[in-house]
Amino acid sequence: MSKLNELYQEVIIDHSRSPRNFHKLPDANRMAEGSNPLCGDQVTVYLVMENDKIRDVGFLGAGCAISKASASMMTAAVKDKTRVEAEGLFDKFHRFLTGTQDGLDPTELGKLAVFQGVSEFPIRVKCATLAWHTLREALEDKKGKVSTE
Repeated sequence: MSKLNELYQEVIIDHSRSPRNFHKLPDANRMAEGSNPLCGDQVTVYLVMENDKIRDVGFLGAGCAISKASASMMTAAVKDKTRVEAEGLFDKFHRFLTGTQDGLDPTELGKLAVFQGVSEFPIRVKCATLAWHTLREALEDKKGKVSTE
């Protein structure tokens, strides 16, 4: 295993064991729930939207290391972003993991590039993108539940 892959695994494990923004936001004005029935992942994303900007973001949930680490890193990446910026980051991340990169430079993802190995395991792509699909549902202020099935 290359040193870079080892580092990526360490980052994912760190975010899984000590997730950032892992809390319910009592003043959230948007929220959505998501599940990945295949893996058993569950996530709830909470947003405090001010105008069109994500002022605060948190999540609660349980699941595999990839799911939890992705949610943790997602919350850090979208905090203080506009809705359009967050949706653009979702699009890049999703394309990155599904192999439809079409000239996407992985450096555009910053720290999220640690998930590059996930694309080799299609079943894990759902784990990594669950929180992102749930975020999108919260941004759209829909009241349904997100499922990766």
